[in-house]
Amino acid sequence: MIVIGEKVNGTIPSVKKAIEEKNEEFIRNLAIKQVEAGADYIDVCASTAPEFEVETLKWLMDIIQDAVNKPLCIDSPNAKTIEAVFKHAKRPGVINSVSEEGGKCETIYPLIQGTEWQVIGLTCDNRGIPCDVQTRVDIAKILVEKADKYGITPDRIHIDPLVMALSADNTSLMTFVETLRTIKGLYPTIKITSGLSNISFSMPLRKVVNQSFLTIAAFAGMDSAIMDPCNRDMLATLLATEALLGRDRHCRNYATAYRKNKIGPLKEQ
Repeated sequence: MIVIGEKVNGTIPSVKKAIEEKNEEFIRNLAIKQVEAGADYIDVCASTAPEFEVETLKWLMDIIQDAVNKPLCIDSPNAKTIEAVFKHAKRPGVINSVSEEGGKCETIYPLIQGTEWQVIGLTCDNRGIPCDVQTRVDIAKILVEKADKYGITPDRIHIDPLVMALSADNTSLMTFVETLRTIKGLYPTIKITSGLSNISFSMPLRKVVNQSFLTIAAFAGMDSAIMDPCNRDMLATLLATEALLGRDRHCRNYATAYRKNKIGPLKEQ
């Protein structure tokens, strides 16, 4: 599974503090730790006041790209912000995200036309997040059809079916899985992604719910996850799931991670 490291995000109090104090070393170490844990991309999200977002994103991008040799996942709800910082990326990565809200596709798709950049597509529109499967699928179709006009093929798109909090919607996971399978049926080469924490909002033992969601979603066909690779329990769940699904020959990745003290009880170095 493709791992998009989620830790460089200004909504996290420690990251917010580092941004406010311009603590480059903190951001650098956060990026390095995620890569060492197995992240394929580093998500970078400023989550600052709009007037400071572009400047903050550039600052974060420069630090991360100097620290690690992994592509970025540029994350902002504002398509114009992504457009403003796009040229500061040193290599193709992932744009997070487009949707049918406003004119996001019309800003982002021309930006990545003719490149190797990938994009996350959210199944929501100006009305919000749909409750039913079919509307989410219909939005995914629109996102794919619009992308095709710019030569962006489905294999470059990560659709996020937007899992809802289980505490508010008891069928949340089942809706996610049905949406995933329907979209995959329409576009076999498309990727499906998700953040892992939304499903457990306001529940006790959130990490248990998140780990269970990861396992079931991976079994259903999810290709990438926006997650914390430094979370030993979450990483262990991912690697065990990959092994159980026959994607880890002789369980080598799982065993190697254990030997390198990345999963399991923390051993003294």
